[in-house]
Amino acid sequence: MKVLSDILEAADARKVTLLGLLDLSAAFDTVDHTILLQRLKTSFGVDGTVLEWFKSFLTGRTQAVGFQGSTSSYSPLRFGVPQGSVLGPLLFLLYTADIAVVAQRHGVAVHSYADDTQLYTSCSAADGSTSAARLLLCIDDIDCWMSSNRLKLNADKTQFMWLGSPQQLRKVGHIRLTVGGVDLLPLDCVRDLGVTIDSQLTMKQYVDIVARSCFFQLRQLRSVRRSLPADALHTLVHAFVVSICIEDNCNVALYGAAAYVTRRLQTVLHAAARLITGTRLNEHITPTLRDTLHWLPVVQRIDYKIAMMAFNCIRGTCPAYFRDICCPVATVDARARLRSADHGDLIVPRSNGKMYGPRSFRTSAPVTWNKLPVYLRSKDISREQFARGLKTCLFARAYSPEAPPVTYA
Repeated sequence: MKVLSDILEAADARKVTLLGLLDLSAAFDTVDHTILLQRLKTSFGVDGTVLEWFKSFLTGRTQAVGFQGSTSSYSPLRFGVPQGSVLGPLLFLLYTADIAVVAQRHGVAVHSYADDTQLYTSCSAADGSTSAARLLLCIDDIDCWMSSNRLKLNADKTQFMWLGSPQQLRKVGHIRLTVGGVDLLPLDCVRDLGVTIDSQLTMKQYVDIVARSCFFQLRQLRSVRRSLPADALHTLVHAFVVSICIEDNCNVALYGAAAYVTRRLQTVLHAAARLITGTRLNEHITPTLRDTLHWLPVVQRIDYKIAMMAFNCIRGTCPAYFRDICCPVATVDARARLRSADHGDLIVPRSNGKMYGPRSFRTSAPVTWNKLPVYLRSKDISREQFARGLKTCLFARAYSPEAPPVTYA
């Protein structure tokens, strides 16, 4: 969400963004324990008993290979962090924290999640060559840093993509991108942390992939529907379809997307509801969603996620890179006495157009927050109370008498 928001803001400013996704070979398995423990002590101040805890967690492990009932002799593990553990990804991020320092030295934005590192830089279309050269130089320095820390950058699997409006993308000429002696062509879409992003930021391909996966699961469940109790069918549909369609994936990235994009996911939701309840295709699905299942439509579900993230930003429980997103009107001296300040409104930044700027989290969070009732924006409300009241509010908006019934299958 952070990376996509930055890219949308750049597109709103008529800029293009070059995104590079780095791929590491066996990243978790090559972490040097000695370097990691030393870095924890010198860079993060971990010492004494706590450092001994980390040392005990990392060292003393052994491995063996089992095949056809036979097991090899055990050998000590001198490198790597356990991938299936809670500490594994966190320790890897601490181990590679200097990548951000290298990127900042080159003026390149960086965002890391476990072993997935994203580098991106924005510029005008005319300065594409200069921006690309800066990003490639940054990657070369990161490659050197990785080599000295027992990590290996996989140049063949590193991906690049130019993002922006169609008009600006056409102005970007053919720019050679070379990493580790390997020439790489910019892609039209990439898969970033499970979300497929296309160069024009329409999110259509991502929704198509999610919809295909959900319809496949629905077909499988439909074939065994008569053999399942109603509660078991409901649980399976929610686990394999509904959670993928509207909950687990990064659906906040779909805020402000074209109606035909979100409508595809709404169609999936309708098919899931029909499978659970047995509602026929010639019957309206709205009463089933509202009265039987109590499901929010996809658009309102996106608003729910945005509002919850805004709540966390206001209360200071969001990630550090989102803390300056939500600025209350009351904190601005010139506007502190306005009615909007008393209502808990947030400042909405200006956008140059309607295609990209309003979709960024910096704009969507205040806009969504300011549309909420005043009682939900109270400073005294708890997170649990806010979540319950928010769903009630969005549910009423979605199924109000003024809202047209949903008729498509």
